[in-house]
Amino acid sequence: MDGRTRANIKPGLTVDIVLKQDQRTGTTTRGVVKELLTKSPQHPHGIKVRLQDGQVGRVKTIVTE
Repeated sequence: MDGRTRANIKPGLTVDIVLKQDQRTGTTTRGVVKELLTKSPQHPHGIKVRLQDGQVGRVKTIVTE
């Protein structure tokens, strides 16, 4: 699923995010959402979230396994 719509993302979901330092390469990091940081309902680069391990980045995909 796409990570650009805030309604699709909830705390506890497993997601792939791109960290700020990885934006040039597009390397993704997998983790579990702790909180949503973007307030707007949509964002073209992905909703910004904080993972349970403290890392912050924009959601690229929502993992559905």
